[in-house]
Amino acid sequence: MTAAEIYESVTNGGASDFAEAVTVLNRNKPWCLIDGLAVNCYVEPVYTVDVDLVVAAKNLPQIGRELEAAGFKITRFEHLTNAQRPGSKLNVQFTTDSRYQDFLTNATEREVLEIRVPVASLEDLVRGKVWAWQDEQRRSTKRKKDELDLIRIAEAYPQLQGLIPDEIVAQL
Repeated sequence: MTAAEIYESVTNGGASDFAEAVTVLNRNKPWCLIDGLAVNCYVEPVYTVDVDLVVAAKNLPQIGRELEAAGFKITRFEHLTNAQRPGSKLNVQFTTDSRYQDFLTNATEREVLEIRVPVASLEDLVRGKVWAWQDEQRRSTKRKKDELDLIRIAEAYPQLQGLIPDEIVAQL
């Protein structure tokens, strides 16, 4: 079985939903993958049902309309827009935090679930993970996941340890 086939079965259609979202996103460039699934492109992967993305802010309304037309339910929050198909475990999350807009510039194509997609640079991912880890309003379980991702990156890329808070690097 391929990674996409396994992901498809575990998420109840997540790989297909991801492919459909990529089709919509490619019509509304620029965009790039961020957070956990993007981190998996650089280090040993861990399972996640979230696809976190940054898109050009001006394109998000059109992307939302196209995803709704493709059967996704759109839910908007203060710093996030979610898209999910009924019955699927895959949650497509668009950050509306303006700090991430710069990530679009340095994204490079990588293979994710057998599809070539733009993925944020490793340095940008570290910045985003540090922001998330430092956000005391986030649930503690989410912050611990961000911390683990930063540890995984620091182990695999020691040259980036200077970008990671000392408190996290000290755990290595």
